Amino acid sequence: MNQNQHNGKVSVAHFSWEFPPKIWGGLGTFATELTKQQKTMGNDVQVFAVNDQNTMKPFDTWNGISVFRPKLVDFTNELSLVSNNDLQQWGDHLSFFSTVLGYNILSASKLVDEWNHSNQKQVDIIDAHDWLGILGGIMAKQSLHSPLVFHVHSTEHGRSVGGGSSTIKSIEKHGGDIADGVITVSYAMKDELIGLGFPEDKIHVCWNGIDPEKYDLSNVGEEKIKQLRHRYGIKDDEIFLFFIGRLVTVKGISQLVEAMPDIVSSYPKVKLVVLGVGDLEESLKKRVEEIDVQDHVVFRTEFVSEEERIYHYAASDLVVLPSLYEPFGIVCTEAMSMKKPVVVGARGVTGMREQVVAEGDGQCGIHINPNDPNDVAWGVKELLGRQDEWNRFGENARNRILELFTWQKITSRTMDIYKTIIG
Repeated sequence: MNQNQHNGKVSVAHFSWEFPPKIWGGLGTFATELTKQQKTMGNDVQVFAVNDQNTMKPFDTWNGISVFRPKLVDFTNELSLVSNNDLQQWGDHLSFFSTVLGYNILSASKLVDEWNHSNQKQVDIIDAHDWLGILGGIMAKQSLHSPLVFHVHSTEHGRSVGGGSSTIKSIEKHGGDIADGVITVSYAMKDELIGLGFPEDKIHVCWNGIDPEKYDLSNVGEEKIKQLRHRYGIKDDEIFLFFIGRLVTVKGISQLVEAMPDIVSSYPKVKLVVLGVGDLEESLKKRVEEIDVQDHVVFRTEFVSEEERIYHYAASDLVVLPSLYEPFGIVCTEAMSMKKPVVVGARGVTGMREQVVAEGDGQCGIHINPNDPNDVAWGVKELLGRQDEWNRFGENARNRILELFTWQKITSRTMDIYKTIIG
């Protein structure tokens, strides 16, 4: 046991593909907030992240956290000589796998060299995030003999709706077998991992979190809300439905579009704003024209800043997130923190049903079957018919965030899991 552990602190090395200033999704947000809180608590934190296009410094510090980004070399052609059939079918995307593999090997080598051979520091635990970082975590564990946590934010099976790469699936399963513990982001994900053959006794659940001081409706002025609603042509007497997410199958946006004629027939003063990018963009726009709801659906297909995202939550009346597969669903947490009633997909693997209370005194939203446009329409209309309760639902939503989903609580839970595995 090193000095940190005697003091109740932990030395942790994260293998996180995403890290500031390069964040592309929920994994990066999670790693950012978790490490920040871990450092604030006095723990020794190091991060190994990808060096995007080799444009970043190999070593840097961020909020007192040491960040390593190894310079990568391209060995795509050489990799193709030893690839299995699955990888050979990746075509041009094989270069991405080359980058992933190089990142893992060089990061693990750096950790072993700097932390073990020089005897500068002891690694109490390694936390590897998703398949993008687990190979590096395994390599480092085998050399340092430090406990390894496999932090599973989603699976290839789920992301691809049952399809996907057999190679990535094998990497994920191997990570679950080798790791000393597995942390995943919802009880729904725990069930999925058990179904995929992960050892049940290794799996710990720790939800994602939110910064409720940042996601606070009171921080957004009325003028900003009016400007945003005006941008989308939403009148004062109209209702602003908001969808945010990638325009891909698993987010359920197709079913929401199909539900719009039913919704509009009962509530003609409704406009849906769709914020996101993805492969379905053109087909969705065409479908909106075909079912004649073009006056009720507005697309904004671009990335926006976090500040702009917060403005959208503030300006909206209801947030609709009918995902078919959503291991946690941080956009749901964001909407709830902004006091917005939510309609969420609650079938299959989704952590959003664990966030949203759908009945009783603590109700803050509605659960729907995201596979069925009729049920999506029912859920939206159910909330539209209860406008006198929106304030109560919104207050309940934020209170639930403050009770269960702050980053301080999530980090404390993570540290408790670490210590159980270390012990």
